[in-house]
Amino acid sequence: MLTTYSGSCHCGAVRFEADLDLTQSSYRCNCSICRRTRFWVAVARPEGFRLLAGEQALTEYLFNTRKNQHFFCKHCGVRAFGVGNDTPIGQMIGINLGCLDEVSEETLASIPISYVDGLHDRWQSAPACCAHL
Repeated sequence: MLTTYSGSCHCGAVRFEADLDLTQSSYRCNCSICRRTRFWVAVARPEGFRLLAGEQALTEYLFNTRKNQHFFCKHCGVRAFGVGNDTPIGQMIGINLGCLDEVSEETLASIPISYVDGLHDRWQSAPACCAHL
């Protein structure tokens, strides 16, 4: 069931709301950017995401195919969300679960995780080793 969650970057300059179902799988990926930023993603549909504040505080990073947008706060460096334009499900907003406000440790620990082998472009498969993700 979709629930509306609020979230922000570390300094609070970027604030958003996202409609998420935290009983559905989240994602941990071993691609170069997700591994380096420890990005833990819950998927929101574009209509289920609202940027409330901080558009001017965001900086965009594009790499490789330059199709997926990685947004970081210019002030604190936190990657609160990204836009996947080239994904198996079409456009989606990847919400960093670590950026959700007022979500308990117990709730975070209960969110199912699917591991994705983005490093080898095997998006439907788990990597051979994922304990570090």
